[in-house]
Amino acid sequence: MTPTPRRVALAVSGAALVLALAGCGGGDSETSASSSAPAAPAATSATSASAAPAGGQKISANNASEDELAQRFEQAGIPNAEKWADEVVEYRPYPADDPNFNALREELAKYNPGPGVVDQIVAVLQP
Repeated sequence: MTPTPRRVALAVSGAALVLALAGCGGGDSETSASSSAPAAPAATSATSASAAPAGGQKISANNASEDELAQRFEQAGIPNAEKWADEVVEYRPYPADDPNFNALREELAKYNPGPGVVDQIVAVLQP
């Protein structure tokens, strides 16, 4: 069976995604637990708040400094990391009984983030 151009394009895209995700692992010892997990397709990991964050452990939305948040967002590949860190700090505090950050999600949505950006932000946060 001869591969169709669409199948070839999908295979190339998949290989590029695997390489991109592999490059996000870094050499940080804190990432060893998350880097041993199998990589999920981009659509799944970007839309799930419970997905393991790329590049390291979760960071406290309530206690981390704005610079720490921005650095963590950059590690996770979140665009405009400094802007989003500023917004996370602005809407503090976050209740411990809302691990999905529903109020934060509503606030961030007002800024018209790109597809999956809010999910990426929440995926690296803990109350």
